[in-house]
Amino acid sequence: MTTKRPFIKFAALLALTLSGLTVQAQAPISLLNVSYDPTRELYVEFNKSFAAHWKAKTGQDLSFKQSHGGSGKQARSIIDGLDADVATLALAGDTDALHKNGNLIPKDWQKRLPHNSSPYTSTIVLVVRAGNPKGIKDWDDLVKPGISVITPNPKTSGGARWNYLAAWEFAKRKYGNEAKAKDFVAALYKNVPVLDTGARGSSITFAQRAQGDVFISWENEANLLEKEFGSKIDVVYPSISILAEPAVTVVDKNVDRKGTRAMAQAYLEYLYTDEGQDIAGKNFYRPISPKAQAKYAKQFPKLNLFTIDQAFGGWEKADKAHFADGGSFDQIYTKK
Repeated sequence: MTTKRPFIKFAALLALTLSGLTVQAQAPISLLNVSYDPTRELYVEFNKSFAAHWKAKTGQDLSFKQSHGGSGKQARSIIDGLDADVATLALAGDTDALHKNGNLIPKDWQKRLPHNSSPYTSTIVLVVRAGNPKGIKDWDDLVKPGISVITPNPKTSGGARWNYLAAWEFAKRKYGNEAKAKDFVAALYKNVPVLDTGARGSSITFAQRAQGDVFISWENEANLLEKEFGSKIDVVYPSISILAEPAVTVVDKNVDRKGTRAMAQAYLEYLYTDEGQDIAGKNFYRPISPKAQAKYAKQFPKLNLFTIDQAFGGWEKADKAHFADGGSFDQIYTKK
């Protein structure tokens, strides 16, 4: 009998150990998506759908953490140590910063997913008070005396940078050169009473706090406002605007350290599936798949759109010329 007791104890210990391993293997996996301001509603729905997909495929339960804020500020938070598995930021320029500052992602990150790693697009529109009492129809109405314009800070918000560049290119095309475009944008910012750090903050300032005559807005955010405050606002599509291409990436250094690469990669790839594209369309982002584009065509008016590459030579050049320290925004706003 004495010779069997050590074996019995060992078998019991082994059973407990294996049991612990089983529990650990089935424990929920957590994913942190660091995103920009207006994607909150999109990813609430998307996360629920992806969790069901992943559970059916692997048997694993997922939990999600979301961080939202101005896109530039969010990029800085990741660089400073926020443990993001994926970054779904407002523009490729903010995502590039993850490579330039800490080598958190490879330089060619944009080549890893279709459509330059932009699974949906948007554009910039104008939101006005119901009935459009100030008669705002296009960008040049925003520089008129007495017009109060709400837009966030280009130093911290990706949406604000799209806004800024859309107005700049409109003026450059209408008035003929960069100098006149700069004067135009300077006049526009003289009509801006407050700069929130992100697009959602500006949305609240305009819609809930009732400040301003016009809000320069993401198209998807404008549609959400129309859905919630339909009797109080109208959406105006300007004569020309910019094709906004929010970008997504796995944050390589973090997922490799945490062992979450497979799940994080699958999460981003799911954005390109029929289900992911349908969720994007339902949340007023312009999907890139022909099927979803056809389904949601009626909610996206046709608009004369230019790209960042066409008008500014890409984000690296645009950032240096307009948003880096000493760039055109600093020159304009310092004078103000």
